[in-house]
Amino acid sequence: MSEHEEQLLIAGCRRGEAWAQKKLYELHASVMMGVCLRYVKNYETAQDILQEGFIKVFTKIHTYAGSGSFGGWMRKVFVSTALEYLRQHQAEQKKVSLSDCEETLENISATDIERISADDILRCIQSLPEGYQTVFN
Repeated sequence: MSEHEEQLLIAGCRRGEAWAQKKLYELHASVMMGVCLRYVKNYETAQDILQEGFIKVFTKIHTYAGSGSFGGWMRKVFVSTALEYLRQHQAEQKKVSLSDCEETLENISATDIERISADDILRCIQSLPEGYQTVFN
């Protein structure tokens, strides 16, 4: 998408035009869903955060000043939405002791680490309690 097309889309969203909101959603939903999934493990919860994030984007789009990338501005909105969710659900987090992990870490070699794929790392991050995921992200 060209910068001119993006500016037209942003202007349409500022006016509350449904076609522009739909197009913006279609262009950015998959990337923003990835952002949401970095903060919560549950796909349905991530979908809720995605929905809430887009509502915030559409209601706060007038605050986008045009400096920096629009995608970066959107990402900040989604990260703050995910963090708000996590703060509201803090009591549900599980505690993990570092001493529980020390023995496992001692048995890992450098060649083992080189064989880990990005998908494996993402799955490991998603298996952490939400507070630890947040710090890691």
